[in-house]
Amino acid sequence: MRNAPRGKAASRPARIHCAVYTRKSHEEGLEQDFNSLDAQRDACEAYIASQKHEGWVCLAEMYDDGGISGATMDRLALTRLLADIEAGRIDTVVVYTVDRLTRSLGDFAKIVDVFDAHGVSFVSSSTPPPRWGD
Repeated sequence: MRNAPRGKAASRPARIHCAVYTRKSHEEGLEQDFNSLDAQRDACEAYIASQKHEGWVCLAEMYDDGGISGATMDRLALTRLLADIEAGRIDTVVVYTVDRLTRSLGDFAKIVDVFDAHGVSFVSSSTPPPRWGD
């Protein structure tokens, strides 16, 4: 850490509590020791670790929906994720790709409304952020 200017304490970034949400539509392969949900989680956790300097920390709670279509909102882990957002436990939701969250544009709008209402950010670990002004 750099030395703080004299008379001022070094400031640390605020902690940003990140939840990783993973989903796989089919149960095929979920019985493997390392499956698609694990791969998605690893990629998301690596992305969160790359943002540690910004105060990002990965929550231990796992939000994994295995064998459930993204065309429905009736998913146990998604329901828990949204409840934890409403309870103020989550600042940022990290997914591997946007379609892991939902396959429905209408449902995506509903989910983003919940995020917005609670000041929660959303990021895809595999999609680079936009480069504005290029």
